[in-house]
Amino acid sequence: MSTTTKAGRRHGPQDQPSTGATAGATRPADRVDRLTWALAVANLVAQVGIIVTGGAVRLTGSGLGCSSWPMCEPGSFTPELHAATSIHPYIEFGNRTLTGVLTVIAVALVWAVYRRRPTAARPAALRRLAWLPLIGIVLQAVIGGITVLVELAPAIVGSHLLISLALVAVSTYLLVRLRQADGPAVPVAAGGLRAAPWVLTPLAALVVTLGTIVTGAGPHSGDADAAYRYALDPLVVTRMHSGSVWLFVIAAAVVAVLLRRRAGDAALDRARGAWRWLLAVVVLEGVVGYTQHFLGLPEILVGVHMLGAALVVVATTYACSAFYTRREP
Repeated sequence: MSTTTKAGRRHGPQDQPSTGATAGATRPADRVDRLTWALAVANLVAQVGIIVTGGAVRLTGSGLGCSSWPMCEPGSFTPELHAATSIHPYIEFGNRTLTGVLTVIAVALVWAVYRRRPTAARPAALRRLAWLPLIGIVLQAVIGGITVLVELAPAIVGSHLLISLALVAVSTYLLVRLRQADGPAVPVAAGGLRAAPWVLTPLAALVVTLGTIVTGAGPHSGDADAAYRYALDPLVVTRMHSGSVWLFVIAAAVVAVLLRRRAGDAALDRARGAWRWLLAVVVLEGVVGYTQHFLGLPEILVGVHMLGAALVVVATTYACSAFYTRREP
């Protein structure tokens, strides 16, 4: 049986996906306690923050400020102060210290989802998500050590950034999942809109991957004595990267138009809000990207662009997740 809206569009049962309001009385805020939620937020903020501090290491030429790993200097865990000491060892050691802070947060988050109610009683699949940031941090520590040992080879440095961006996506999705119910995932859109997450996700992955290649072919190697770069034309790879960004923007804009055309569908309200934020973040990131290119890649703008890349990943993950809801079990 179907009904007709004032706009004349006919809705059938298949067009009425379940939402939290109709699937059960539990509110999103009641599915996770404040401490666990605060740790999950802190984890995401720290994952983004370490991308920024890692960028600072690279952009200040401090990539080899600590000459060894896990020690900063042979026989010393911390930088050694002497007459010839520069600021670079302290910048690099500061980034390593933030990794330790991030590890503490990740360990506390794992403890919280297993020991704090109500998350301790929720499905094992949800609790296992909390392990991914911690596992990723351990992997990143190893790759960070390899980065020093291979003297900032661009492929290793690029993989270091890509894994950090993947951890940002996982951490964002964990926040989304903590506030959702625990039933099966249910799409809230029909037709072409249902494909939106499957189109935007690989495009976002292409954008950030090409972005790391652009950086690997550019002037910011991370250390003046380790200047090996990709043997690629920076202008060509920059154009490839900007082309992938335009594809992403066009796809996101098409989805935004389709969402606007279904303004009467309340199930898509969250997706519409998320998509507005996504478009805003992508446009700002594009402005920064073009500005840094035409100004000759000043360090401060490159750092802002790296922060923007992390925020694009956050916005994309949230926007794509908004196309699904979960019923109460």
